[in-house]
Amino acid sequence: MPHPVAAPRSLATTIIRRRDTFFRVVSDERRFVLLIGGLFFLSGWLSPFPQYASWLGFAIAAYSTVANDSIQTIGTFLASNRERPWWILWLFIGGVFLATIGYGWWVYGGDVSYGRLGSNGFESAPTTFNFLQVAAPIFLLIITRLRMPVSTTFLILSCFATTPSSVWAVLQKSVSGYVVAFALAVVAWGLTSNLTKRYSETAPHPLWYPAQWCSTAVLWSTWIMQDAANLAVFLPRQLDFVQLLIFSGVVFVGLGVLFYLRGDRIQRVVEEKSDVIDIRAATLIDFVYAIILFGFVRVSPIPMSTTWVFLGLLAGRELSLILRRASVRPLNDGLRLVGRDLLYASIGLAVSVALALASNPALR
Repeated sequence: MPHPVAAPRSLATTIIRRRDTFFRVVSDERRFVLLIGGLFFLSGWLSPFPQYASWLGFAIAAYSTVANDSIQTIGTFLASNRERPWWILWLFIGGVFLATIGYGWWVYGGDVSYGRLGSNGFESAPTTFNFLQVAAPIFLLIITRLRMPVSTTFLILSCFATTPSSVWAVLQKSVSGYVVAFALAVVAWGLTSNLTKRYSETAPHPLWYPAQWCSTAVLWSTWIMQDAANLAVFLPRQLDFVQLLIFSGVVFVGLGVLFYLRGDRIQRVVEEKSDVIDIRAATLIDFVYAIILFGFVRVSPIPMSTTWVFLGLLAGRELSLILRRASVRPLNDGLRLVGRDLLYASIGLAVSVALALASNPALR
């Protein structure tokens, strides 16, 4: 018969091990923890002062939004250009950003959101801020550090929506985007999987490289038209020229940090998918995704979660490749990847709803 003290000792050992694991993680992430603590302090300190809180919230959102959404737009670009210097990739993507924002600012009379904030409960710029509204992008930084792709649109915009119906409209459009992207991916890769598998064993033609850079530029520009609203929601709806320079400069520098880190940890969400390092596969993903996003840009000005669209695209592609036997991944593993990404997106939605209810009196 085992000694009666054995069970408590085992429990104590488990507790000690978990405690040691916790302290080890904190030690490894001490710089990140200090950064988050400092940002929370700044958010609490400046939230009573709208003129400062708006730009602080924007600056944090400028990096956190692009970093979390980077897997959708520049993730395949980074994966298939790992051998190229980071600063060349940064200048290219940064140049596309400056051109797209500058064009939108000119055409829409100072509105860098391409009209996404012109109606639907987001037309009024906030005149006061509470702590959670300013700190919402900080929670996004934490989620991104955990390698969880979530909807930056839900997480940030819902904190500023003036009516519940506006959040519901964003949710409806985002879910429909997931379904449409999933269906189109199944069809697209169902028709091309055998062809791409046959040519994947050979070196890509030199023309694939400019084709991939062009498809990335189109996709990145289309994403900006959809998701610049997540950054601009903190600011006046019409920016003057000086404000435009600050807006563009902050995002441009943030992109440089992101490219220097090679997409940071969340980049693994892209690289674990089948064949995305191959430039031909990356080009096809970007091309199909750009078509879907551009279609939704034209359909209505309601903001939407591009993350849900991208996850639907990856899910449909992954399952199509497995079912067509164009992937070495077993079906169970593919379903596990798809389910995990959808679970993370759902967790992000739950966090977004909690933040919105806590910070936004209009929704309560």
